[in-house]
Amino acid sequence: MRMEKEDSLRESDGDEVCEKKTARETKKEIGPADNRKCAVYLENVNVKSRMTATLEPSYQPLQPFGPENGEGEEETPHEGGVMIHVVPESGRARWNHVEDLDSFFVRMYHYHQKHGFTCMMLQEALELLQFIFVVMFSTFLLHCVDYSILFRNNPINTSNHKISLSDAVLPPHECVTSLGTVSWICILVAVIFWFLRAIKVMYHLFQFWDIKIFFNTALKINDSDLDNLTWHEVQHRVREVQLEQQMCIHKRDLSELDIYHRILRFKNYMVAMVNKSLLPIRLRLPFLGEVIFLTRGLKYNIELLLFWGPWAPFKNNWHLKEDYKKVGKRKELAQHLSKYILWVGIANFLLCPLILIWQILYSFFNYAEVIKREPGSLGSRRWSLYGRMYLRHFNELDHELHARLNRAYKPASQYMNIFTSPIMTILAKNVAFVAGACLAVLLILTVYDEDVLTVEHVLTAITVLGGVVAASRVFIPDENLVWCPEKLLTAVLAHVHYLPDSWRGQAHTHRVRGEFSQLFQYKAVYLVEELLSPIITPFILCFQVRSHALEIVDFYRNFTVEVLGVGDVCSFAQMDVRRHGNPTWHTSIRAEDGKTELSLVHFTLTNPKWRPPEDAENFVTALRNQAKRDADQLTQVLGPGDNALYSSLQSVSSLGAGIKR
Repeated sequence: MRMEKEDSLRESDGDEVCEKKTARETKKEIGPADNRKCAVYLENVNVKSRMTATLEPSYQPLQPFGPENGEGEEETPHEGGVMIHVVPESGRARWNHVEDLDSFFVRMYHYHQKHGFTCMMLQEALELLQFIFVVMFSTFLLHCVDYSILFRNNPINTSNHKISLSDAVLPPHECVTSLGTVSWICILVAVIFWFLRAIKVMYHLFQFWDIKIFFNTALKINDSDLDNLTWHEVQHRVREVQLEQQMCIHKRDLSELDIYHRILRFKNYMVAMVNKSLLPIRLRLPFLGEVIFLTRGLKYNIELLLFWGPWAPFKNNWHLKEDYKKVGKRKELAQHLSKYILWVGIANFLLCPLILIWQILYSFFNYAEVIKREPGSLGSRRWSLYGRMYLRHFNELDHELHARLNRAYKPASQYMNIFTSPIMTILAKNVAFVAGACLAVLLILTVYDEDVLTVEHVLTAITVLGGVVAASRVFIPDENLVWCPEKLLTAVLAHVHYLPDSWRGQAHTHRVRGEFSQLFQYKAVYLVEELLSPIITPFILCFQVRSHALEIVDFYRNFTVEVLGVGDVCSFAQMDVRRHGNPTWHTSIRAEDGKTELSLVHFTLTNPKWRPPEDAENFVTALRNQAKRDADQLTQVLGPGDNALYSSLQSVSSLGAGIKR
C-alpha cells in the first residue's frame, strides 16, 4: 500500500510538471512536436518524477480535487489512450467536459459581443421594465383619460378656460371599472408572459454569471478589457484553455472551425436552406408579382420547428435524430413534421390578435418619435432579413456579416437611388411645392404672432405639411446624380460577394433593381411586413411550409455529416470544395452561386492561423494568387479607389485577427 501511494504521488507530480510546462507554453502555438514530447513525458512518468526536485522554488504542487486521501480523483481520456490529468481549480468553476459546448460557446460569443455581464443583464432588465411600461401606458391611454375634457368637448370649469392634464385623468377606481373583459384578458396574458420572461431573465443571469467567471478566471479577461480584445484573440485563449482543461473530451485541440461549427450549427443549416431555395417561401401576389416574405416572427417559428423545438429533428443541440438519417423513414418523418407544422400554425392563428396588438403598440412607441423628427427616415433602406440570409457565408459570425454589409450599404444606396420614375418625380416636385408654400405661410404667421398656434389644428397642419415635404423629397433625384449602375453594382458585389449571374450586364434594368430591392428594402416596407407578420405567418406555415416537409427531411439526410468532437453539422459548412464546390463534381449537391468556395476563402482570411485540408488549401492558394494578379493589373489601370476587386480583397482581409469586434 505504501509503494502504491508513493507511485501515485510520483505520477501526480509528473502530471503537474507537464501541466506546468503546458501553461508556460500557452503564449506560443503548441505544435505536434510539443505534443509528442508531452506524451513521452507522461509515458515515462516514473523516471521524470525525479526531476520535480529541480523545479524553481516558486512552484506550488496542485492539491487533488476531492477527499484528502485522493479517492474520487477524475481523469480524462485522450484520443491516443494517454490519460490527461484534470487540473483542479481552487476558487473558480471547473470547465472540464462541458456537456453542451454549443450553448456554452454561443453564450461566450454573445458575452464578448454585448460587452460583458453588466451590459447584458442591464439590457434584459430594462426590456422587462419596457414591457411593463408599454402595457401600463397603453391601458392608461385607453381607460384612464377623459378625452372629451382634453379636447374641450365637455369643459369642467366654465370660470377658468385653462385645462390641466390632471383634469383629464380619471380617478383610479373609475379606471378599473372601465376595464372590459377583453382588456382584462389582454392584461392577464401580458402578466403571464412577463413572468415567463422574468424567469428566463433569471435563468440568463445564472448562465452569464457562469460565463463571467469563465472569462475572469479561465481566460484571464476582465469585463473592462472586453472592448480591447477582438473575438479572434478571445478565441485563441479559448483554444489554450481547451488544451489545459479539456472542455471537449473527444478532441484534445479545438480548431477555429470546430468553434465556429458549434456557434453557427443551426445558422449554417438556415443559410444552406436559403442557398438551395428551400426557404424562405416565395409568394405570387396580384400586382406585386413574386414576393419573398421572411419576417422575424416567421423566422422564429421556422427555427422552433426545425432546430430547437420539442418535436424538432434535433434530439439535442449537437445531434440529429437517427431516424432522419434513414431513407426508409423519410415519408413517415415528413408526415410527423407536417403535422407538427400544422399545430404550430394553428397556435399562431389563435395568438394572432394578441401578437398583432403588441406589434402595433411596440412599433408606434418605437417609431413615432423618429418619424416625427425625421419623416424621410422611412424612405431610407436596410438589408432585409432574407438578404442577410442569402448574402451570408457558411461559418460567418454575426459581427463579420455586419461588417461586410455595412461596407456595402453606401454603394447599395447609391445604386438604388439612381433609379427614378419620371412620373413620380414630377408629382413629387409639385406636391412639395404646394405643401412647402402652405408650410412657409404658417411658419411666418407663427413667428409674427405666437397666438396663431392656439388656433385649432394649426400645429397639426404644420406637422403634416412638414411630413409631406420630407416624404416628397425622397422621390426627387439629386441634380448632380451620375448614371453608372454597372459600376455601383460591381462596388456592391465587392462586399456582399453574392449576386445572381443573370444580373451581369443588366444592372441598368428595372428587373435587376426590383430583385435587388428584395435584398435591400425600404424601412417602410420592413415595418409593414412586421406589422402584417402575425396575420400572414399562420397561413404560410399551414399552407406553404407544410408542403415542403418531405424536402426538409431529405435535406437533413443528404446534407448532414458527423464531425468528431463537434457532432452533426451541415455538410456545406465543411466547405469541401471537392464535394460541394466545383460544378463538374456531383452537380446535384453543389452549393449555388459559388457559396462553398467564397465561404472557404472568407474563413481562411478571417482565421489566418487555421489550416484547411490539402485540397482546400491548394484551391485557396491558387485563387488568392490569381486574384492578387488580377487586382494588381486593374489597379495599374484604374487605381485602388476604382478597383472593386482590390477593395474586396482589402475588405475581406481586414476581417482577420485585427478586426475590432
